[in-house]
Amino acid sequence: MTTKNSKAIFYLLCALAFQAAIVLVIHMPWPELLPTSLLFISRWLGIAAVVGYCLKKASLTTWIFGSMLIGIAIGVDFPELAMNLKVVSQVFLKLIKTVIAPLLFGTLVVGIAGHSDLKQVGRMGWKSLLYFELVTTLALLIGLLAINSSQAGVGIELPVGEVPVQGTARSWKEVILHIFPENIARSIFEGEILQIVIFSILFGIGLALVQDGRKKQLMVSFTESLSEVMFNFTRVIMYFAPFGVGAAIAFTVGEMGLGILINLFHLLATLYVALLAFILLVLLPIALALKIPVIKFIKAVSEPVSIAFATTSSEAALPKAMEAMEKFGVPRKIVAFVMPTGYSFNLDGTTLYLALASVFVA
Repeated sequence: MTTKNSKAIFYLLCALAFQAAIVLVIHMPWPELLPTSLLFISRWLGIAAVVGYCLKKASLTTWIFGSMLIGIAIGVDFPELAMNLKVVSQVFLKLIKTVIAPLLFGTLVVGIAGHSDLKQVGRMGWKSLLYFELVTTLALLIGLLAINSSQAGVGIELPVGEVPVQGTARSWKEVILHIFPENIARSIFEGEILQIVIFSILFGIGLALVQDGRKKQLMVSFTESLSEVMFNFTRVIMYFAPFGVGAAIAFTVGEMGLGILINLFHLLATLYVALLAFILLVLLPIALALKIPVIKFIKAVSEPVSIAFATTSSEAALPKAMEAMEKFGVPRKIVAFVMPTGYSFNLDGTTLYLALASVFVA
C-alpha cells in the first residue's frame, strides 16, 4: 500500500470516528433530537473506524480497548445477542484461571528455592509485607475520606418490603484457619489463591533446605520449566482476550443497559476520584522516590489493566502482569515472589472500593 493510500485511509477512519463522537455529544443532552436509525448508523460507522484502526496498529492492547467499544455497541443495539455472549467471556476466564495455580506454584518455588540465601528471601518477604500493609492502610483511609466527603448513598432508601442481604461474619479463628490449605488439590479446585501461595512458599522453603544438590536442582529445573510453559500457555490464551473482553462488556451492557452507570454515577464518580487520588498521592510519589520510569511503567501495565477492568477479575490479569514486569526489567525471582503474594496481601483497589461500598450501603 502506497503512502498516499495509507494517509487517505487514516483520514477516513478519523472522519468516521469524529462524526460518531459529534453525534454522541449531541445525543447526550438532547436524547430525543436525533432519530434512532441515524444513531445506529453513526455508531457502527464509528465502530468500523475502531476496527480499521485496530487492524492498522495490529497490537493486542489496541484490540482489547477496541473490543471494549465494540462490546458496548453490541450491548446497546443487539441486547439479545449480547446476553448469549456471556459464554465467550466465561470461556476466557476459565482458561485464565487454569493458568493461575501452576503459574503461582512454579514461579514462587523458583523465586524461593532459586535464591542461594534464604535470609535474602526473608528480607524481601518482610519488606514486601510492610509495604503491602502501609499502602493498603492508606487506600482504606482515602476510601473512607472520599465517601464521607461525597456523601454518596445519602437519601437512598430500600423499596418497601425489600430485605437487605444478610451475611455471616467469620470469627478470627476461622479467618486464620482459612489461610492454610487442608488439601492442595481442593485449594486449586476452589481457586483459593492465598492457600496456594502459602503451600508454594512452604514447598519452596522445603526445597531450598534440601542438601542433595542433584535432587534440589532437578526440582528447581522442573518448576522453572513449568513456569516457562505456563507463560507460553498464557500467550496463546491472550490471542482470545479481545473476544473475551468484548463479550464481557457486551453482556454487562446488554443485561443492565448503560443506565446502570447513570444510576450509580455518584458512587462510581467517588470511586474513580478516590482511585485517582490514591495513584497521585501514594503510588506516584513512591514510583518517583524509587526512580521508576513512570511512562514506561504505564505502557507496560496498560494491557493487564485493560483485561482486569473489562473482565472485573484481577486474576485474569495476573499472568500477563507478571510477564509485563519481567519485560519491564524486574528480575524473575522478585516477580515470582512479590506479585503472587501481592495478589493476596496487597489488594489496594479492593480495599478502597470496600471502604466506599460499606459506607454507601450503611
